[in-house]
Amino acid sequence: MATLKKYDLKGKEVGSVELDDALLEVSAHSQSIKDYIVAIRNNARQWSANTKRRSESHHTGRKPHPQKGQGRSRQGDLAAPHYKGGAVVWGPKPKFDVNTRINKKERRAAIRFLIAEKIKGGRVHILHKEAMKEPKTKTVAHFLDKLEIKDRRILLLGDAASSSESARVNFVKSLQNIPKKEYLPLPQVNGYELARSQDIVVLESAMDELLSLLG
Repeated sequence: MATLKKYDLKGKEVGSVELDDALLEVSAHSQSIKDYIVAIRNNARQWSANTKRRSESHHTGRKPHPQKGQGRSRQGDLAAPHYKGGAVVWGPKPKFDVNTRINKKERRAAIRFLIAEKIKGGRVHILHKEAMKEPKTKTVAHFLDKLEIKDRRILLLGDAASSSESARVNFVKSLQNIPKKEYLPLPQVNGYELARSQDIVVLESAMDELLSLLG
């Protein structure tokens, strides 16, 4: 049985949650996980870079110097890549249909595997549901410091309820001024954010969704 410790905002342990080992028996091929993360990064690119080929470079069509008689190597035109202002060899061009399709089953398996690995490594913590009346960065920083994870890259996972819930909004606002800390609702979690985060903090209100995702 894996155990997830539950903490309050003061960093004090207030309980724990037992997870069935069957939930953590997730298998995923390392290559499929890599392909999934590469696809996420590929789909996030703007593909707006646009360099000029020789035919697009605005230069005169005359030869830079005579073909013979000067002892110099022959040259075709000033649009050649080795001339200043010339074309770019194999430079990036805009692409319009570059979306990489991600298989739904592979995506789900990768997410489950990455979360299970974090749980097995003791890198998942539960934040006990508490009301924050106002955003307070100092309070959240103290909480992370007590857990000794303040200097790590942290991913905070919340539930999919309405974003107008004041307690969650205040907590997320308090998190924004602390470097390397991200917040995502569980339905929006992706393998890239899971892979790059060192620790995960799960809001208690999102535990049912987390168990459903693992199951």
